[in-house]
Amino acid sequence: MKSLRLILSNPRYFAPSWVFASINILFGTWAIYIPSVKEKLGIDKADLGIALFFLSLGVFIVFPIAAKIINKLGVGKATWYGIIFSSVAALFPLLAPNYYFLMAGLFLLGAGNGFTDIAMNTLVTEIEKEDRQNFMSASHGFFSLGGVIAGLGSFLIFTINNPALHMLYAVILVLVVNFIFHKNYSHIVAAPVEKEPFSLKLFKPLLVLGIISFVVMGGEGAIVDWSGLFLQEISMAPETLIGTGFLAFSVMMTLGRFLGDSISAAIGPIKIVALGASIAIVGFVFVLSTYTYMAIVGFALIGLGYSVIVPELFRIGGTVKGVDSSQGVSFIAGTGYSGFLIGPVVLGFVAESYSLKYTFIILLACTILVLVATLRLHGKKR
Repeated sequence: MKSLRLILSNPRYFAPSWVFASINILFGTWAIYIPSVKEKLGIDKADLGIALFFLSLGVFIVFPIAAKIINKLGVGKATWYGIIFSSVAALFPLLAPNYYFLMAGLFLLGAGNGFTDIAMNTLVTEIEKEDRQNFMSASHGFFSLGGVIAGLGSFLIFTINNPALHMLYAVILVLVVNFIFHKNYSHIVAAPVEKEPFSLKLFKPLLVLGIISFVVMGGEGAIVDWSGLFLQEISMAPETLIGTGFLAFSVMMTLGRFLGDSISAAIGPIKIVALGASIAIVGFVFVLSTYTYMAIVGFALIGLGYSVIVPELFRIGGTVKGVDSSQGVSFIAGTGYSGFLIGPVVLGFVAESYSLKYTFIILLACTILVLVATLRLHGKKR
């Protein structure tokens, strides 16, 4: 919890961490009104799926150009501008008068969130290098905390009874706190890096990190989408326990991220990725036992194991020799988001054609590959 105390006691560290929370407050507030938007615009699930594709498209469009913009503006200013853009864009989907405006609004929201995601992770990487402090994992814990804040906001739905007004309140909260604290990071620029000519040797570590990011965030997406269905259909859990798998996963994800920085400082970023993968493997074994309570414990272990991996990948990716921190972070973010968005869809076909249990067997196998790849990466670092 050292990094959490650091964030809460020093505005230099709280300021970028609040950006992490802000992104998920905005996205989470949009997410709770998806059914309302669907009903308001009179669209079916297929139409909604296409609209959500534009959200993903906005994210992917910005990834190739984000690093150049961040380097030109300076990572601190880029983060501040990114959160302003994301806040304004978050209003558009809930104000959309028709389906086409909804697609456009989601595209802008995706672009804003994608850009801010790269900027804020690069910002934390730079502050860590400058101050020799570890707080990347705890910053991702604040991202999870932002989701909790958005979830608690769902209790205001019937009180406010206006989705756009609800989002406006969320935007005001995000912007006011960021305005107060942004001066603590807006001046920061990335340290110059002595670039090396492109070579497979230079790219190989990033490629391995990207594959790990793809697998782990794909696994996160699968837990979000299917943990409840697994407990219902495979474990035959009572209705009151169907949501407990995702709850256990989310709570341990948040807790693990607040604890991760201290462990990383003690054993190193590569070893903690290996440790996280090992814990997640045990979790998948518990889930695949299919016994309800063991499966719930398994989801908790997967959350704990996965919690420390993605923050460490950003930390490692931002410090690869010969590569700008923004480019390294952008690559990790791009592959990770690809996994989060594509993985659950691909595995969904497996679940439909065979069984949901097979999707978790595949996720177990992929997590074992993550452990093997991490151990090989560690061996080459020695």
